[in-house]
Amino acid sequence: MRVERADGEDIAGLAWLKWQDVAPEAKAGRSLDLFTDELATWWRAHADTHSAFVARTDDGEIVGMAWLALLPRVPRPGAADRVSADIQSVFVLPAHRGCGIGSRLIAAACAYGTSLGAPRITVHSSDGAVRLYRRLGFSGSAQLLQLRGPA
Repeated sequence: MRVERADGEDIAGLAWLKWQDVAPEAKAGRSLDLFTDELATWWRAHADTHSAFVARTDDGEIVGMAWLALLPRVPRPGAADRVSADIQSVFVLPAHRGCGIGSRLIAAACAYGTSLGAPRITVHSSDGAVRLYRRLGFSGSAQLLQLRGPA
């Protein structure tokens, strides 16, 4: 198993994983081909702010992904190139869970964000993944607050 940064050749595999990660009703009336085209368009529009990391089997099959979103922060004196980073859309196919692939994907995305100068990496986790993120060193912060919009 290898984990690496995805490129444009991986769009179909990333779209397929995202397709697997949503409930059937969310896909009603839609096709994987259409979603793949939408993701390709989105990828091109967000190439400067979002990077995907994939886990591949030895035969090249993509079985997991993690995304890292980078957001430029307002400069301050002495720090003109500030950036924030956020882990997004981590997913591993059920048959490949429990052997560290998710941890490796998150670690790769975090290392990349840190290499680009992000002083911290955030994540909005599902309830089921909180334990994983805590095990990887993520913790809560009284300074990180959120305001929920209307449902």
